[in-house]
Amino acid sequence: MKLNELSPAMGSTHVSKRKGRGHATGNGKTAGRGHKGQKARSGGGTRIGFEGGQMPLARRIPKRGFNNIFAKPLEAINVSALERFDNGAEVDAQTLLDAGVLSRCRYGFKVLGNGELTKSLTVKAAAFSEGAKTKIEAAGGKAEVV
Repeated sequence: MKLNELSPAMGSTHVSKRKGRGHATGNGKTAGRGHKGQKARSGGGTRIGFEGGQMPLARRIPKRGFNNIFAKPLEAINVSALERFDNGAEVDAQTLLDAGVLSRCRYGFKVLGNGELTKSLTVKAAAFSEGAKTKIEAAGGKAEVV
């Protein structure tokens, strides 16, 4: 195979429409823009979210507080979900994914205190609630923040 023999996979590219090349093409004269109006002009059109002068949805909805767009949301699991692991096991995000407790874990997980724990486990999580930490340590395990 040579560089001059390379070509894109079938169907991955398409020929662009040539606008304004006669009415036989189906895109002649007005070139698919219709007759006159704001959207027919060059540079015409409206900004994203414009609703023709009506108060836009983004401004109609009440806002309160602060929404951190850089927040990294944690998955939540309860202490009761840890009961399925063997005594003395080390539980981290990958272990939970493999066991099917978590379906995804992008930024880590937080252990919450709902349920009971009878086994001594070493749990490595991004965060623990006070109740969860107490229950894990009461069962003889360790709660490590990763």
